[in-house]
Amino acid sequence: MIDEYDIFVEEKTSESVNPPAYWRKLKERLKKEGNETVTNCHALKMKATDGKMRKTDVVNTEELFRLIQSIPSPKAEPFKLWLAQVGYERLEEVEDPEMSHNGIKQINVLKWLLGSELK
Repeated sequence: MIDEYDIFVEEKTSESVNPPAYWRKLKERLKKEGNETVTNCHALKMKATDGKMRKTDVVNTEELFRLIQSIPSPKAEPFKLWLAQVGYERLEEVEDPEMSHNGIKQINVLKWLLGSELK
């Protein structure tokens, strides 16, 4: 359920005790700063954990990464460092295509880890 995923991202990357309230405040702050990510965030009706259809903010992967980068929390730092490392490695892969095989392995491991945490 995407509804749980949205809250999952906030719980894992912020220190908030109330992730939905944190998300509302973050959206306000980003809008004031002119951040386009919030503009690209769309509300879709999705099934929530209580079985009801609720509007849930959703973004694509690129926008999700941008949002995480704007979260000022020590809990978000490991993910930000990982993003920087992956970006650096991707630039290296452009110069040396043989390195891309290792990058694909890392992406698959991350997808598996995120998938197992979401269950």
